[in-house]
Amino acid sequence: MISFKQLPVEAKAAVAAGVVFFSMVLSRSYLAEKLDFRTRRWLLRLQMALFANTLMLMGSLHVWRSTVTTFTRSSAASSFCFMLWKIAVFMFLALAHSSFFTLLFLVAEEPYFFSLAAYTCLGAYIILIFFLFTLGSVEQAYKFLAGRGAKAGTGNKSRTALKPVLAVLLTVVLTAVGLLNASQPPTVNSVEIPVHKLPSTMNNLKVVLLSDIHLGPTVGKTKLAMIVRMVKALKPDITVIVGDLSDAEAKIIRPAVEPLGELDSPLGTYFVTGNHEYYTSDVSNWFELLKSFNIQPLHNENVKIVSPKSASDWFCLAGVDDIEADVLRYSGHGMDLKKALRGCSSEHAIVLLAHQPIAAKWALQDRPDINLILSGHTHGGQIFPLNAGAYLLNPFFVGLYQVGQNTFVYVSPGTMYYGIPMRLGSRAEITEITLRSP
Repeated sequence: MISFKQLPVEAKAAVAAGVVFFSMVLSRSYLAEKLDFRTRRWLLRLQMALFANTLMLMGSLHVWRSTVTTFTRSSAASSFCFMLWKIAVFMFLALAHSSFFTLLFLVAEEPYFFSLAAYTCLGAYIILIFFLFTLGSVEQAYKFLAGRGAKAGTGNKSRTALKPVLAVLLTVVLTAVGLLNASQPPTVNSVEIPVHKLPSTMNNLKVVLLSDIHLGPTVGKTKLAMIVRMVKALKPDITVIVGDLSDAEAKIIRPAVEPLGELDSPLGTYFVTGNHEYYTSDVSNWFELLKSFNIQPLHNENVKIVSPKSASDWFCLAGVDDIEADVLRYSGHGMDLKKALRGCSSEHAIVLLAHQPIAAKWALQDRPDINLILSGHTHGGQIFPLNAGAYLLNPFFVGLYQVGQNTFVYVSPGTMYYGIPMRLGSRAEITEITLRSP
């Protein structure tokens, strides 16, 4: 029987990841009610950071072998430039691994340079892993098809060296493009949506949709102030924020949230939780902070949006807690559609705020009379190659979907980004929605 010491490093990392994941399951299932609030919050974040790092370790070993070990037998291996390259690769991997710990130690009103660098390296790490794997697979397929699997020669050696060089070059180019794209202000996407049973007096009502701002290690007050200025310029009747506003506790990041107090939509500003609100384990404090800025959380509840032209004309605006609250066993929270829609009948139009598209799907299965659901969460994949995974994992990906004759779902690609300050194959968006009366 093989002992743990005899296992290859990749296998040891996989075992470590399994142990951390098992500890996460145990703490969520058996320790959630026994630990105090602060301890539970830190334990969850530490476990998530350790789990991500143990998984990344397997990829980091592959990166090191592909970009460093491959060249150790070459004539340039003893040169000063190669020594600098080894240091650069090591620092790159170290920064990528450290990114997950910045949530614990480096969150303030504005991002620290170290956090921006660490998350940039994480984004480049994901892209590099993808290209190393893809080019390696192409190489193996070529060898198989050419019938050269057992042959070795100068050509094979040159192709082996070319693979990491090409992967690094592609990563550098795409990282630069992604950083440039994410540094631009969000685009304003104007959408018209017919809403069944919307009163004629509320025709052309303007709703601005924000989602996934992710205040935290790489998004701070300056970017939020820019978003608020753009929203105010649109002069919406209603502003809604559908989750993942922040990745930090309310007390720590309060100064960065202050621009939200300038939102002044005449029919109100509303908020529902996303999964990251529950990762902060600070939802109650966030609710209180948002209320101080005249932003109303919809905690499995609804409000009547009354027409400015006629007090008898209204529609129901409802919001549900994010489904992650159930997974985390977050006390007093969890998606409760029945409670959220209490008093909302099919005689009036119903608009639902639900952070995750899967929650939108579940809601429509229970209440097909919902006319419009506004969601976020997917980020449009945010960066290549994560786009494909986000597309496959969500029933609605990005943009407007018609479900049935009188129901629509709109999924925002996010107003900022999570952690990695990059966008590839997606664009940050502020959505200007005009509601049309049929």
